[in-house]
Amino acid sequence: MDRALRVVFFGTPQFAVPSLRALLTSSHIVAGVFTQPDKPRGRGQRVTESPVKQLAREHGIPVLQPDRLKDEATLAALRALAPDLGVVAAYGRILPAAVLATPPLGLVNVHASLLPRHRGAAPVHRAVMAGDLETGISIMRVVQALDAGPVYRTATRLIGPDDTSAEVEEDLARIGAELLLEVIADIVSGLAAPAPQDDHASTYAPRLQKEEGAIDWSASSSVIHNQVRGLHPWPLAWTWLAGHRLIILTTRLDSPAGAIERESLAGFNTAAPGTIVGISRDALSVRTGDGVLDVVLVRPEGRRAMSVGDFAAGHPLTVGTRFDDQPAVT
Repeated sequence: MDRALRVVFFGTPQFAVPSLRALLTSSHIVAGVFTQPDKPRGRGQRVTESPVKQLAREHGIPVLQPDRLKDEATLAALRALAPDLGVVAAYGRILPAAVLATPPLGLVNVHASLLPRHRGAAPVHRAVMAGDLETGISIMRVVQALDAGPVYRTATRLIGPDDTSAEVEEDLARIGAELLLEVIADIVSGLAAPAPQDDHASTYAPRLQKEEGAIDWSASSSVIHNQVRGLHPWPLAWTWLAGHRLIILTTRLDSPAGAIERESLAGFNTAAPGTIVGISRDALSVRTGDGVLDVVLVRPEGRRAMSVGDFAAGHPLTVGTRFDDQPAVT
């Protein structure tokens, strides 16, 4: 059987845009879009529409932004769209039973992990921070329990040693959009056969907190490196230098041979974590709990991103300068 479905879409951030765009270019009809209410964003705190809302408006799709999905008016609006199927991609809120019961074919979710690993709000970031070597996309049937529904299909994406969450997420969004259409085709044809998850193997990926960006230099080099790339592009990792916050954008685990003069590492064995033990044109080598981590790209708070060479040119950095775990007490 090959027929076009009426689909209602639930999504908010950029991750959800490829999935919505795929539906808009398919034979299916996007009857309406639910997305989170407009919020102040950025330094100017200007009220901004979500990426999903912007795309929906470009295509003339009805947009709904309810504060509460359980309200009868919201449920009535959903029923009026007469959806056959619901699609969820990073909507940002758990859907109540009344919503799940509305589309006759149920709802499917585009989740950015290989379930049951990393259920929750920040699966990509948690995978990178954990040092996972691979992650992926799972298309699952939405149930009341968080990300616990049976899985229709998965696709894997390897995580490189220097990949950031932003890079991984961008790829997964594209992969998820392709996989979504395949799963919907299976549902239409009656061939969809979702497999239950092993709840005992599940892990939880909680929402990110800004405070997680503070670097503890006594941690291992790999933990800090994973923190820096896992928290990119938000909330980012940072340290303190002379009472000012310094955002660390890029680090490198292995120092290139010859990049640091051996003389500059003379105090390496006795240096405290957070101490700069080497300075070269492209890196500050910082003592960690188990070795050295190269800091490559930084952004002083309120300024542009810059190489450590440019940063060092305007700051009196020397071997022995120490990054702090917290702001200086005045």
